[in-house]
Amino acid sequence: MIRRILLAVALPALLAAAPARPTAATLAVAAAASLKDAAEELKQAFEAERPGVRVALTFGASGAFFAQIRNGAPFDVFLSADRDYPAKVIAAGLGAAADEEVYAFGRLVAWLPPGSAVPLERRGLAALTVPGVRRIAIANPALAPFGRATERALRAAGVWDAVQGRLVLGTSAGQAAQFATTGAADVAFLPYSLTLGKALAAGKVVPVPEALYPRIEQSGIVLRTARDPALARAFLAFLTGPKGRAVLAKYGYGLP
Repeated sequence: MIRRILLAVALPALLAAAPARPTAATLAVAAAASLKDAAEELKQAFEAERPGVRVALTFGASGAFFAQIRNGAPFDVFLSADRDYPAKVIAAGLGAAADEEVYAFGRLVAWLPPGSAVPLERRGLAALTVPGVRRIAIANPALAPFGRATERALRAAGVWDAVQGRLVLGTSAGQAAQFATTGAADVAFLPYSLTLGKALAAGKVVPVPEALYPRIEQSGIVLRTARDPALARAFLAFLTGPKGRAVLAKYGYGLP
């Protein structure tokens, strides 16, 4: 009986003296679909530097994310495929200009499946009008910056009106890439970064002349509702620091 009494008295004291189990801090990041492979590697590298921190990535179209953020989606950081949507975040009072960072420059390419005879390299974008090109996958220009860049390039090349009936619109660059990998498109206009993944490695990549579309500046912003603003800012700083830049360069991004 005495032993039980002593244990009952001592146990609460021992529990109080024991160090609390560390809880993982979670950083919720909304990332443009074009970043998928690069962002997964950036996540791992950032978490390795900060034990106890977990980066939760959600991928989609930048325009769709802006709509979600405006409606209260609980993200801490928004990594857009352009600067237009972060500018809208700032204009809406959902983030501060001081918390925006340009982290990369995107590159637009045309992707052809293995064995394709479409003469893009020889004829340029005019090759899209040949009868053999029935379906052209692009990201939806209304939602995705790379889709908007594709539209600008096709208009500048004078083929937009001729190919509109052949367009297959993905909700994001990631979905346009899925169309390419499943054979649902004869040509796909994609971020160069996505074509470096295993699923598209066997195809042919033809760069779209940069003179045909505005430079794609990609920026990230810490959101006003970030649960841990200091951690969110540290993540953006990591992206623009030496390790983050090395990862982005590996996936074909231009660096500011």
